[in-house]
This record gives sequence, C-alpha cells and structure tokens, in this order.
Amino acid sequence: MSRRIDTEADIEAGLSALVAYDHFTPQALIRARATRLAGLGLSAPKIRALKEIAKAIADGRLDCDALPDLPADAAHAALCAIHGIGPWTADIYLLFCLGHPDAWPAGDLALQEAARLAFALPVRPSAKETIVLADPWRPWRGVAARLLWAYYRVVKQRDPVPLQSAP
Repeated sequence: MSRRIDTEADIEAGLSALVAYDHFTPQALIRARATRLAGLGLSAPKIRALKEIAKAIADGRLDCDALPDLPADAAHAALCAIHGIGPWTADIYLLFCLGHPDAWPAGDLALQEAARLAFALPVRPSAKETIVLADPWRPWRGVAARLLWAYYRVVKQRDPVPLQSAP
C-alpha cells in the first residue's frame, strides 16, 4: 500500500528524489518501476498516465517545445491524444503552465457556474454550451476564463479579497 501524499508539491518532491532534476528524462520515468512510483504516493492511474506521457515525448508523438506556438485547439488535441490526459487537464496545462491566451477549460465547473451567474442563465451551461459561449472571445478565451474565475470567487465569496473603503 502506498503512503498518502497531500499535495502536488509532495509528489514533485518525491519524483525529484527518485531522479535528480538534471537526469529527469522521459526515459528515466519510463524505466522507473511502478512500485517505486506508488511508494511516492502516485495512484495506478497517475502512474499509467505519466508513463504514457513520457513514452509520447520519447517517441516524438508529443512535442512539448511546439505546444506554446500551436493554436489552442491544436495544442489541446495534441495533449488529449495522449492516454491519461483529458480535456480539462489539457486546457488547465495550456492556460496555467504555458500561459496560452486562448485556452478554454470548458469542463471546469466553477467556470460554468460563473458563466451562469454573469450572463443570468437559468441553468449552469454544459461544457459544449460554454464552448459556444466563449467562441466570440477568441483568441483571448484564456483571459475570459481568468476573469470569470475571479468573478466566481467574489460572488461565491471564495477566497475573497477584502475591500478597503475609500479614504
């Protein structure tokens, strides 16, 4: 049984302990035993996904260096072609890790709820409906997503920023 890992930082620390950063290559991850990775707190599905990503990078099916320059839809498709990477993960990676201005995580529930509230929709829109809603915002859908998340936090009072009264 693997020990419980509380955060992504714990998993990252465990992986870096397994393989020094300067030697952390796709080949090293492919060679790593599943039992060792499980001992770092990774679940079996995460281990399979990481190994598939490593294989895709190693054999050239996934060109990480090209992702930032691809249109959002093409980068999304390239990531989702890898077993273990779903649409939400692909879009969140494009938006937060690569800073892609047009990434649109349509499946994000907070984003869907923010759209419902901001546009006074009777029900929370589905992922497909938010794709249609966001289409006019191309190529800045990622900016719109960040604005909607900020709106959501304020309206739902999640991690609110205290307002200061004017002097």
